[in-house]
Amino acid sequence: MTTENTTATAEQPESPEPPESKPSFARLFGRYLIEANSVMVTVYSLLLAFAIGAVLLIVSDEQVRSSYGYFFARPSDALGGSWNLIYSSYMDLFQGAILNFNTLERFQAGNADFGDLLRPLSETLTNATPLIFTGLAVGLAFRAGLFNIGAQGQMIFGMLGALVIGFSLNVPAIVHIPLAILAGAVAGGLFGAVPGVLKATTGAHEVISSIMLNNIAALFLVWALSTKFIHSETRSELVSKPVRDSAELPALLGWLNPSLRVNLAIVVGVAVAVGVWWLLTKSTFGYRIRAVGFNGPASATAGMSVGRTYATTMGAAGALAGLAGAALALGTGSGGVNTATVLEYGFDGITVALLGRANPAGIVVSALLFGALKAGALSAQPDVPVDISTLLQATIVLFIAAPALVKAILRLRTPRGGLVTLEAKGW
Repeated sequence: MTTENTTATAEQPESPEPPESKPSFARLFGRYLIEANSVMVTVYSLLLAFAIGAVLLIVSDEQVRSSYGYFFARPSDALGGSWNLIYSSYMDLFQGAILNFNTLERFQAGNADFGDLLRPLSETLTNATPLIFTGLAVGLAFRAGLFNIGAQGQMIFGMLGALVIGFSLNVPAIVHIPLAILAGAVAGGLFGAVPGVLKATTGAHEVISSIMLNNIAALFLVWALSTKFIHSETRSELVSKPVRDSAELPALLGWLNPSLRVNLAIVVGVAVAVGVWWLLTKSTFGYRIRAVGFNGPASATAGMSVGRTYATTMGAAGALAGLAGAALALGTGSGGVNTATVLEYGFDGITVALLGRANPAGIVVSALLFGALKAGALSAQPDVPVDISTLLQATIVLFIAAPALVKAILRLRTPRGGLVTLEAKGW
């Protein structure tokens, strides 16, 4: 009896092990937060930049800085002063870029109109508009493995092209505006194609040629503004003729308040970003751009013309930067352009493209962020140093361009695919 029971027990199959439970959403999300993936590196880069900005605000303020001289006697003075300085400075940036709470109170009391409430947001969108175009110009070139550092010069030529059409033609607005915008894109595209053609035919690196072309464009702008054809007929300083009313981009919120400068260019910018996304993901040309950017020699072996792709990509990138120039030339009530009109939008586009990871949607969001920083810094003067915006942008670029640095500072985990960086090939 005992033997039979023992045999029966031995013949019984082993019970299957319970299946491993899947990790919860909270656990997966926690792993994602401590991983050096592209999204979290971008987020942490922003946070680190604002942290460094806070330290520099403290160092630059004489009163707060002096309170650290007796820190151990009264630490509350130093800590409280530091917090108040950081909070008020960043709050001033926010109110100058998004929503001013003092204006909100006056609006609720009936002492301000809705247009006054929207002025900070309007300035943010106005500053972000050219950054969308220049960011797309740099980002598109990045996808082909090219570094388009010449967006500044391409934007200048685009501005001149739109400007000439804007004041020289006398046609209805429905024809004038598209023609002026097209002229800006064509002028920027032709100028942008030059470093692409040079790279394709002679092997000249696009960084060297495009940065030299930036200088040529800047000097050409000074000469063009001094010519009788472009120079203003009513002003003595170096400024152009204003474009005709029929060529001005209509203000989106002018019916609320004439001081709201945001115009149709922001709508065009978002539409162009959607178009660039479609080009990269749905078109044959976009596939060639991505293939050449990923592996040029393999693309050539597959029958693709790498040189032609370089030339056409740089031409398309130049057209995008030219649209930024057109937006500046055709802005509402511009009264003409001068050498200060272009500012540093072309170079800032590099920052925008890096932060947006050369993705059109990311570039639009990045442009809005930097537009907010510009608008907030200008509005917060003199309480907040205007250079704080430039400092934050530079620090963000530092961390975005060096994800290994962010990973080391915060001790993040390496993602499965390794650290992702944007690279331009050909050095």
